[in-house]
Amino acid sequence: MTNGPPDTLKQSLAQLHAELARAPRLDESAKQRLHAALAQIEQRMHAGSAAAAGDATPHPLEALAVGFEADHPALAASVRQFIDLLGQAGL
Repeated sequence: MTNGPPDTLKQSLAQLHAELARAPRLDESAKQRLHAALAQIEQRMHAGSAAAAGDATPHPLEALAVGFEADHPALAASVRQFIDLLGQAGL
C-alpha cells in the first residue's frame, strides 16, 4: 500500500475540480453534491483502498455523471474517467 494516491489519480482529481469550476451553468445543488462526493473520495484516497475493499455498491459519482450527461457532457465524461481510475486504484 502506498502513502497517497497515484499521480494519475491526483491529476484526474485536479482536472475534475478545474472542470467543475468552469461549469457556470451547473446548478448549485449539483456542485455541492459533486464537491461532497469528491471530498469523500479524497479522504478514501489518502486512507488507502482497504476501506473500499469488497464494496459492491454503485459508485456515488455515477449518479452525478448520469445527471450531467445532457447539459455537461465533458464534465460527465471526466467524472466517468475518474470513476474508472478510482476502480483501478481499488477505491
